Amino acid sequence: MTGLEEWFESPIGRYLIEREQAYFDQNVGDVFGYHAVQIGVPSLDFLRTSRMQLKVRAGTNLELDCFNMPFDSGSIDLAVLPHLLEFSCNPHQILREIERVVRPEGRIMLSGFNPFSLWGLRRLATQSVVMPWCGNFISLSRMKDWLALLGFEVSAGKLCCYAPPFDQEKWLNRFAFMEKAGDRWWPISGGVYFLVAIKRVKGLRLIKPNWEINAALAPSVSELNKPRCRKSK
Repeated sequence: MTGLEEWFESPIGRYLIEREQAYFDQNVGDVFGYHAVQIGVPSLDFLRTSRMQLKVRAGTNLELDCFNMPFDSGSIDLAVLPHLLEFSCNPHQILREIERVVRPEGRIMLSGFNPFSLWGLRRLATQSVVMPWCGNFISLSRMKDWLALLGFEVSAGKLCCYAPPFDQEKWLNRFAFMEKAGDRWWPISGGVYFLVAIKRVKGLRLIKPNWEINAALAPSVSELNKPRCRKSK
């Protein structure tokens, strides 16, 4: 078990995982395809509501080389990356490898710690070597820029964990009211963000019938069934 997974067992870690699990449970089931992979935190099943035939959960380091993944190019329909990038020495290279293995129109879902939040402030204040405060928190705007450069289009997102990152459960409970208030009053300052992005490929378009045009051009059934009167000579 990694240091991050051990931290998830603490009161503040459970506070985060409760919200993180709820987000992935709600969203992964809406992605269709055959192959889904979760990279990072394999002890937690963020793919449990997915209806895909093949689901793989993998760790990092010895279990999976994130810079050279053992997947064919364009073979993955959904890649879930929970807090993978902020603890990597080269997060942009990992995203490049993810772009390689995800199929066109496939999706990635990722979570990350927001540096512009009370959680990010604690990281700066403590300068700790303990997880997760030792991570390199990546801003939401930078993450979106990286995804755009690799051809991903952000389709959805959310922030959570607005309460101060207290270590004790009683203090987290006292500030639980900030969770609902945060979405309304300071939506960009949540401690953790989620992003859903779709891999777009230039020149690839899904052609859909334009029912509005077809309906306008086609005569109605009632018109076809009307009796036609002959003109009198």
